[in-house]
Amino acid sequence: MPRRYDLPNHAHELTFSTYRSVHLLSRNDIAPIMLEAVTRACERFDVTMLAFVIMPNHVHLLVRPMGDDPAPMKDYLAAIKRPASHRIHRILETTLLEIEAKLSKSRTGFRLWQHGGGYDRNLTSPKAIVASIDYIHDNPVRKNLCAHPSEWPWSSWKQWHQPEAQVRGFMPKITREAVR
Repeated sequence: MPRRYDLPNHAHELTFSTYRSVHLLSRNDIAPIMLEAVTRACERFDVTMLAFVIMPNHVHLLVRPMGDDPAPMKDYLAAIKRPASHRIHRILETTLLEIEAKLSKSRTGFRLWQHGGGYDRNLTSPKAIVASIDYIHDNPVRKNLCAHPSEWPWSSWKQWHQPEAQVRGFMPKITREAVR
């Protein structure tokens, strides 16, 4: 298991994936559930969102916990994964039995998330944070899901590049000032 460092003023580049790499997170009925879970976890744990993208089989988040005694990232991630998994499971029970079957081949029954805590990298320099934001936003282009990051609906690209644009209610709000 990787070591995690929950230190004040560190940004965290987080990545977590679906079990067996099943592609379903970017569906129109599932991506909003993921983003709403992210938004609620940010509010609950006083975490500032810097950038995000929901991909078909994984999620990238760049966050900065606030305060002098930040909550552990494992708790923050659990506050995203548990409620999202529960709600997504209810959707899949009634709509997509073949995907449900792939996700249920775990010994414990339904499993939406890959085992382990995912990827967590601490970032402290503004240059590294900006590079991570660019990497996150370019992910759908690198995976040939769209020609330009602005075309991908499940990312913070528009909030970064078109701050006047209207943001849907379930979308996490990014904080540009936290990049320092």
